[in-house]
Amino acid sequence: MNEAARRILTALNGAGYEAYIVGGAVRDILMKRRPHDYDIVTSARPEEVAAVAAEQGWGYVDGKGLAFGVSRVITGGESFEVAAFRSEIYGTDSHRPERIRYASTLREDVQRRDFTVNALAMDKDGAVYDYVGGRKDIKKKRLAAVGDPAVRFREDALRLFRLCRFAGQLDFVTDKATVYAMEKAFPRVAGLSVERVVGETERLLVTPAAYKGLDILVRSGLGSCSCRRKEKGVYREVPILPELAHLPETPQSRPYHVFDAWNHTLAVVAHTPADLTLRYAALFHDMAKGLPGIRGVKDGRYTDYGHDREGARLAAEVMRRWGCGKYMTARVAWLVKTHMKFHYFANTGQGDVNKWLRREALGKAFHTTKDLVEAVRQAAVLAAADAKGCRPDSDTGGTESFGEYMAQAAAAMPVGTKDLDYDRRVPTCCGCRTGDFLRDFLRRVQNGHAHNDADTCAAAAYKWMKRHGLAEDANDKYKKVDTKE
Repeated sequence: MNEAARRILTALNGAGYEAYIVGGAVRDILMKRRPHDYDIVTSARPEEVAAVAAEQGWGYVDGKGLAFGVSRVITGGESFEVAAFRSEIYGTDSHRPERIRYASTLREDVQRRDFTVNALAMDKDGAVYDYVGGRKDIKKKRLAAVGDPAVRFREDALRLFRLCRFAGQLDFVTDKATVYAMEKAFPRVAGLSVERVVGETERLLVTPAAYKGLDILVRSGLGSCSCRRKEKGVYREVPILPELAHLPETPQSRPYHVFDAWNHTLAVVAHTPADLTLRYAALFHDMAKGLPGIRGVKDGRYTDYGHDREGARLAAEVMRRWGCGKYMTARVAWLVKTHMKFHYFANTGQGDVNKWLRREALGKAFHTTKDLVEAVRQAAVLAAADAKGCRPDSDTGGTESFGEYMAQAAAAMPVGTKDLDYDRRVPTCCGCRTGDFLRDFLRRVQNGHAHNDADTCAAAAYKWMKRHGLAEDANDKYKKVDTKE
């Protein structure tokens, strides 16, 4: 146990109060994991916690003490949430309790918690208190609600998304009764803010077994619900992720695929590193498969021509709706749009990679060569995961090595004028026309008509000034500097 947390328990015990660490910290200790934070529950009320903190010389913050019985104690440079034993009364809000009622026992306090594995408590000596079967569920690697799951979910609809996240975070299976009870609380999802829903979903995406939580999210119908966003004082409905609902019913042709479209997607997510951008791209890369206008049949096999472009459009639409950042949205959409192009280059030996890179550099998707190189490397990782998702026995060595070749080619492709190799001779020669010249020279380098080196750039600057009727001025300035830096 964290020593600072133990000191707080010891001080509260010394003042005559019960005190325990509770929730995820106990679960992680029992699973031999390092807890990220420690929550403390106690029989002391907030004002009594404040008195103990003052006596010990610790910092104290009464954030929600009066309304919810919660405060924070700061000791040894660490901050700990300390909550009084309580039960919660929920009202119209889909996430926050309307009020609390102080409880007198630990048993009553843990009954209000979401899942059994999060309802364990531990005292300062390491003794574990389990009133709901949490230790057994840890051994069975099972997620189950405390008490009646329908009641737990109706109290706080965000617990539906937390269930998905914990399935991915802990790599646990989910109790059937808990999953079956989810639908009863779906009407409450409409009262959740999109920020909270997206926050939980993004935390799920980067968990070790994200595919498990995503499967619950989609198959249960939770992803087809809507939450809300407040704009100018008015709540607006925001669909969560209905664009994926059709994938579990979308078959794919063998022998290229051994899974349907949804299980393929989950396999690609599983083979992708826990990076949010890459996990978004893996989740969305085939989201347009099976849609009208995309799904077809040729020679007895299913086809989905154009699913990459339509998928990119849908991915950007979802992420804008969710309020994701413009940079990440653009990158995810680019990766979805590009994933079939990368397979084409890597597997057919056809196509002009440099020509494609020039076109990407000339477009507006990237601002610097560094951005382009990063995107190409991400595309290679996604392509390798996609191959594994098609057939788990796929050898992705060729895809990975080709990705490195493409990254090296991208590194030689300037995207903006900041990527050009030039020295002081250029601004000395061109003066206030430097920017105009560099933009012109950038296009020449991108088109393969000039080399990106300082001497070539300096000579081109002099010629450009002459060509624009500024030869005398250029000649005078050019002579003021050496032919080399």
